Amino acid sequence: MPLTAERKQQLIGDFGQKSGDTGSPEVQIALLTNRIAQMTEHMALHNKDYSSRRGLLRMVSRRRRLLDYVKSTNPQMYLDLLHRLDIRK
Repeated sequence: MPLTAERKQQLIGDFGQKSGDTGSPEVQIALLTNRIAQMTEHMALHNKDYSSRRGLLRMVSRRRRLLDYVKSTNPQMYLDLLHRLDIRK
């Protein structure tokens, strides 16, 4: 299922610090987590799609860097994000 405009607005509303906040690390992490979940489903069906695998790994590393940034600036927000997004760490 692709990321619809309604789902994107819902994630922005849930994780944004204010209305229309799309640039904060929390929103970016939430959107990346959603896309990673979709790509993981795709990779389960198409395990030889190496181009998509590369994109998936790139998204995961980008999310990891953003999480590291949030952890260094606001450790409590980091723990809250992990809990809300069900990211194991």
